[in-house]
Amino acid sequence: MLRERFVRWLHLRFRYTGIRTLKQNEVLVFIYQQGFLYLVLILITFIAGVNYANNLILGFCFLISAILCISFYLSFKQLHGVSLEVIVDEVGKVNEVFKVKIILQQAQASAKYLNFKISDIKHPKLNNTDAKNSVNASQIQSVLFQEKQQSVEIHLMPDQRGQFQIPPIQIYSTYPLGLVRAWTYIYLTENYWIAPEAKAFSQNFQHYSNTGEPDLDEFKELRNFKSGDSLQSISWKQAARGQGLFVKQFEDLVDTHVMQIEYSKMPSGDHEEKLSFMMELVDQCEQSQTPYSVILPHAQTENGVGERHYIQVKTLLAQA
Repeated sequence: MLRERFVRWLHLRFRYTGIRTLKQNEVLVFIYQQGFLYLVLILITFIAGVNYANNLILGFCFLISAILCISFYLSFKQLHGVSLEVIVDEVGKVNEVFKVKIILQQAQASAKYLNFKISDIKHPKLNNTDAKNSVNASQIQSVLFQEKQQSVEIHLMPDQRGQFQIPPIQIYSTYPLGLVRAWTYIYLTENYWIAPEAKAFSQNFQHYSNTGEPDLDEFKELRNFKSGDSLQSISWKQAARGQGLFVKQFEDLVDTHVMQIEYSKMPSGDHEEKLSFMMELVDQCEQSQTPYSVILPHAQTENGVGERHYIQVKTLLAQA
């Protein structure tokens, strides 16, 4: 109960709502690991100095106590005043890197030794309450921040399609002696979408797209005969009726072919596999810059190609 309330408090205190500069109440400071042994050393020297009335031992005790106090201040200054901006990929893909970019800024260039930590936390998938969407990320990334502005990228690896929430990101520093840790959190409140993994199948790309050859049966219009026109292209029916000499024109369909990727035509009975096959065809269209549309049971897109169209299609496949 207390743990849940504490976690809820952390979410409210450190949730990310835009660019923010870390203030005094947004930086936590406490003894870190070997700092507890250092406290034992301070206690031992103090007791020894008092028992033996030895001013030299007491002086040493006060010296190492002062070092601990200075460590609190220096660790706190590593984070205080740093501005944070987070940029996240609009939509990811299963088993591909999902990037979280953190832009750091400081008023004056100074060396700051920061660590970025993200835990391996699982989140529920959208359409299946039993399935879990997790990230393969239990990592600590150390960064020397010494410019006025610097960016850090955190790479996540989602393993399930659907809705995805980024785990809390902890930024901390143990500078200078590792006795004290100053830290803060970034809680991203938005949910993001993960598209299915692209999966190739036995049917080739040409089976679902046109070859691009002109279709001579696609009649466009008649125009007046000009000197140099081929006799084979003359419309002899009009000539036989005494209407004059006309030349048949056919529409070149090279630039009008588009690819329709239909859910119902995917060669599988499994829903997830169908979506993976569709993702593969979408990727092939993007690589060849072939206009395409996607037709799902409850949604479809217009014909298009390019980054914005690609993001729209990936989002639909993630939500399907």
